[in-house]
Amino acid sequence: MSDLTKLLGGNFSPPTQRRIDPPEVQLRDAMLDVGITPPDDIYLDGKIHRFRSGTNGKASGDKTGWYVAFGDNVPAGRFGCWRASIESTWVADVGRDLTVAEKMAHTRRMADARAAREAEQKRSQEVAEIVVDKIWSEAGAASPDHPYLSRKGIQPHGSRVTGDGRLIVPLYSEHGELSSLQYIDADGGKRYHSGGAVGSKFWSVGTTDEPGPVYLAEGFATAATIHEVTGRPCFIAYSANNLLPVAEILAKDHADLVVVADNDASGVGRNHADQCAAKLSCSVVVPPELGDANDYHQAGGDLLALLQPEHDDWLISADEFSQQPAPISWLIRRHLQRTSLIMVHGPSGGGKTFVVLDMCLRMASGGGEWCGNRASAAMVVYLAGEGHHGVRGRIAGWKHRHNVTSLDMWVSKSGLDLNTPEGYARTVRALRSLKSRPDIIVVDTLHRFLNGDENSAQDAKTMLDACAMLIEEFGCSVLLVHHTGVSDEAQHRARGSSAWRGALDIEISVVPAKNDNPMEVVQRKSKDAELAAPIYGELESVSIPGWIDEDGEPVTTAVFVQVDEPPKASGKESKHAKHIKMMQSAWWHSGAEQRDGKPYISRSGFMDYLTSNLGVSRSTAETYSKPSAAGRPICDLLVGGVIDHFEHGWVVMDMVLASAWNLSNTGQ
Repeated sequence: MSDLTKLLGGNFSPPTQRRIDPPEVQLRDAMLDVGITPPDDIYLDGKIHRFRSGTNGKASGDKTGWYVAFGDNVPAGRFGCWRASIESTWVADVGRDLTVAEKMAHTRRMADARAAREAEQKRSQEVAEIVVDKIWSEAGAASPDHPYLSRKGIQPHGSRVTGDGRLIVPLYSEHGELSSLQYIDADGGKRYHSGGAVGSKFWSVGTTDEPGPVYLAEGFATAATIHEVTGRPCFIAYSANNLLPVAEILAKDHADLVVVADNDASGVGRNHADQCAAKLSCSVVVPPELGDANDYHQAGGDLLALLQPEHDDWLISADEFSQQPAPISWLIRRHLQRTSLIMVHGPSGGGKTFVVLDMCLRMASGGGEWCGNRASAAMVVYLAGEGHHGVRGRIAGWKHRHNVTSLDMWVSKSGLDLNTPEGYARTVRALRSLKSRPDIIVVDTLHRFLNGDENSAQDAKTMLDACAMLIEEFGCSVLLVHHTGVSDEAQHRARGSSAWRGALDIEISVVPAKNDNPMEVVQRKSKDAELAAPIYGELESVSIPGWIDEDGEPVTTAVFVQVDEPPKASGKESKHAKHIKMMQSAWWHSGAEQRDGKPYISRSGFMDYLTSNLGVSRSTAETYSKPSAAGRPICDLLVGGVIDHFEHGWVVMDMVLASAWNLSNTGQ
């Protein structure tokens, strides 16, 4: 026989075969991977099998786990646990890729398994409805001295007891049909009746036709305590993950719904309650300490004050209001206000992200000064929806350029729909998981985090509401990075609905460098303070240490750096200045009207001035008044941010000009 080692150039050993566990072991491992304790014996017979799943740390009790598994051909199946709301599919590893026919067969089997599960569940529920109706009708009324009621300090409120002394409370459907029972032993251990439906099922403690809030809580003792303290009805969802389904039912008839969540260490109760608030705009109350409302009440907490504050401080005396000092608190003086909604906009590729990053990285690196303005140290959360590779390089380049080693800053891995309940809830969960609360949350860009149309006032409102909730919960600012339109006259304002600008506390434009003029950072709106002076800058190229491209060349990025204000043109009066004088004269000519304190001129009044006083033709006057006629008066003043569209004409937005015109009008 030939010596293979000589042919193969060394010692030879055949490849080892990968060990494949039996399908029963694989199914058992799949259950363990999702937190389900599997049964001792597993049968691949295509039938429904139920077992004690051990989820939530409960290894005994009712059989809440189930599985359906097929053993012929490629073993596969479906399994889950109704207590933990887990359902998963499984297909065995057979040591090779499945053929198309096997994949199709697997799909059919999963459909059969689902159908079998649903049919078995329906049969179980039908049987359970008959059994629980008999148990409930024959059970005696609970006594106030029942051990569980005594320990919780509550009254029975219609609860009943079984023959062995367990407390029982019912679960009803939206249509009043009894579907299941919950059994509560003396120590507080809880079990549902086996097979009964519990999703979207509930009960209530107390009823009333009088107007006022109604409450929704997780457990019976919590609901009873809330009712006894407030005198108002309190519904029972029986679990945190059932809060939203029940709240959706109750919200149809109760406008003033308050969800009272448990304050558990995992945050599960609060997260589900927040989903109710995001989707239904209902109120949420959470005890300030770990535990539920009953725990808080028994520990001596003022539950009534927590649920129904005696004094609603929404209205406050004007004298008291004016006596309270309220100086503006700044993250970056004159530019980024604390607990405010801010927008920075500019054309695509105009450098707005470089400016925003320069602000954020200055704060995240410990503060100091930004372009001559005091910058506070701040914790920054940067929600980056696009260009993650570019953002990574820009941050690295900025750190190198400014010799910074660490940042108090977090960056998202991707975008999401922030104005949806799911997207908002995920954002809030991530923010709560951080060790400290953010001082500012940047959304870059708005388009990547908005579900809907930025031109729709309704879609804009849902996004603005999400931002307002973030500001309220975390006491932070929210900065939206947005694009401007494509036309010349749209470069001074954000793209989309006018609702954006109306909601902003501060609005900033980043005007790209043009004709040897540097970039310009222009504040368009500052609701609570005077407008800041423009800041000028340029993008400076920076090599990123250690970054080499595929050709072996150093990777470069850019950072925003401040430069001196460009010299103003001297001598001959500029065309822009002439256009301002023309507009002022036309305003006087048309009667010096105002809108909300701003000089206003209609298009017809402007054209009348041009034809009557300047002697231009009607066609020339129409060209002068077109917002799209580049270089002509109206387009020039719109692009420069001097005026803005209003009603059938324009108002003066430049505060200095507006004040001067109004003062001259008063003197007249």
